[in-house]
Amino acid sequence: MNPCEKYRARGRKPWKLMLQILKIAIITFQLVSFGLSNEMMVTFKEENLIVFKHLFLKEYKDQRVDRYAVYTKTDVYDHIYYIIDRFINLQNLTVGNHAYEKIEGEYTPLTLCQEFFRKGSISPGNDTFDIDPHVDKECISVYPLEPLEDKTLSRDINFSLDFKRLLSVNIYLTLKAINLQTVRHHELPDCYAFSIIIMFDNRAHSGRIKINLENNVGINECKDWNVASTSGKNNHLLLFDSLVILACFTSLILCTRSVCKGSQLQFHYTAFFHTYFGKTVSWSERMEFVNGWYILIIISDTLTIAGSALKIGIQTKDLTNYDVCSILLGTSTMLVWVGVIRYLGFFKKYNILILALRAAFPNVIRFSCCAGLIYLGYCFCGWIVLGPYHEKFRTLDKVTECLFSLINGDDLYSTFQKMREKRYMVWLFSRLYLYSFLSLFIYMVLSLFIALITDTYETIKQHQKDRVLVSQLKAFVAECRDQPDSGKYKIDKEPTCCCYCFG
Repeated sequence: MNPCEKYRARGRKPWKLMLQILKIAIITFQLVSFGLSNEMMVTFKEENLIVFKHLFLKEYKDQRVDRYAVYTKTDVYDHIYYIIDRFINLQNLTVGNHAYEKIEGEYTPLTLCQEFFRKGSISPGNDTFDIDPHVDKECISVYPLEPLEDKTLSRDINFSLDFKRLLSVNIYLTLKAINLQTVRHHELPDCYAFSIIIMFDNRAHSGRIKINLENNVGINECKDWNVASTSGKNNHLLLFDSLVILACFTSLILCTRSVCKGSQLQFHYTAFFHTYFGKTVSWSERMEFVNGWYILIIISDTLTIAGSALKIGIQTKDLTNYDVCSILLGTSTMLVWVGVIRYLGFFKKYNILILALRAAFPNVIRFSCCAGLIYLGYCFCGWIVLGPYHEKFRTLDKVTECLFSLINGDDLYSTFQKMREKRYMVWLFSRLYLYSFLSLFIYMVLSLFIALITDTYETIKQHQKDRVLVSQLKAFVAECRDQPDSGKYKIDKEPTCCCYCFG
């Protein structure tokens, strides 16, 4: 019975339905509130990354990172000195609230490290080399407020590079900042520690040293703070999050109780069928007593409770793990909205979608496994053959993403066009490879995939029209002809078996 039929049959109010509707509203509002707060944090991190690139990378323009490189020894030294000079004069340059990190009253220095082969003698002109592949690392520290004058770094910090043995130069520095924009949203600002790594990559030894800047962010509670005319904490949000936890905990208890009662009913039904009819109940029919929607709600409630607890910790500045909290709240909200389909399923015209998806799922999984093997074969082939000639096939993960986008019709022409200037044999193979892949997956695999679901949909639709009972459980329940409003269901004590008509 659906909630309306239960109310007409026994006068039982649909508490679980009303609770789920309330949950959808408050969980969605909670997610939006956290999303706005998370957006400010992400924006602050991304904008600081852009700031650091413009501050520390010489003549940097907003461009793709893999295109930023140097090609001469002088440029390498100039860029390294430029970074050190910018770090030393940071307070006179930045327009943000950036500052050096202090630990026990001492500034954290900039660390300049180089990695190189321990021993090497390379003579390309004579086609000879002698290399010890063991990698050594050498580091020096530069403290703030210590100006340098020698751009070759040889006198001031005693640092020189042997480019024939050099693998990489890494510069490590740490800066602090405070995200003040949260004050406008009645939240306490967080204190950020930016661990910046600037890498000069010479592992290819091709004459092109790529420069990349990475930024690892640590978020901490500020040690001493004061926000005028406010406590700094939004008590209304804390109370609201507590309400969400209470609602989800209540829903968790009710759904767990329903799952347990369904399991008990399954055992009673199995025993009844074996005793009175001498038949065994199949596993698939037993699973019909276990309501998958309740299990979905239990998972969603558990994630929401955990995410709400983390959100409270973030708001009170006891925790700063935004990523875990966003994953928990985002996943739980998705499951809550997916669970709405259960109530739409009480209407026959909407229920056909759920039945079709459930019936087609096993065949879809089998079909996907077979198609996946073919897809992996094309991925490996494209990676090893076209990788040296096409950037979209350079790595295995790029190949999988490229082929998936091609199936959906994205970027088809440019993929073909970039192979036009390659050698004839490679060009011919690329045409055979791409045409066969697109023909196979777009015209055959996708068509068969859609046909599987369409065929299942038509079968379910025909069964509903002909009212075909697909299991002995449904045939057994259909023997009961009493309508919900007949009054026969209004009893003081509910029976432990579904045998209302077989007493």
